[in-house]
Amino acid sequence: MSAKKTRDATGRYAYDGLERVMHEKARLGILTSLAAKAEGLVFTDLKELCQLTDGNLSRHLAVLQDAGIVEIWKGGKGRRPQTLCRLTDDGRKRFLDYVSVLEAVVADAADAARAGKARRRADPEGFSPA
Repeated sequence: MSAKKTRDATGRYAYDGLERVMHEKARLGILTSLAAKAEGLVFTDLKELCQLTDGNLSRHLAVLQDAGIVEIWKGGKGRRPQTLCRLTDDGRKRFLDYVSVLEAVVADAADAARAGKARRRADPEGFSPA
């Protein structure tokens, strides 16, 4: 997936590849945590890492599972039921593609900031401070 900008009605700085399902803050935290552990994480550890409630984590995992990004496994350790969460192979690829697009966004923002510093800002004609 390329990190090209979309230059149509969606906006000058809209980027192809910023998947809306991943872009939400809690989901991005979940995906980052799972990307670091190829074998997956049990629900309670993931909940603690992301600082989410049971219900919040469950809902975000359901969205990611429906999108084919995360897989959920039910099992147990001893007499205690456990839920294992991990990225699917496609989910890992999509997440890495998404991170590449984010890197392009950051690079473009840094370039724009440097270009903005190089120009002297004049007071906008026809406007006054609010």
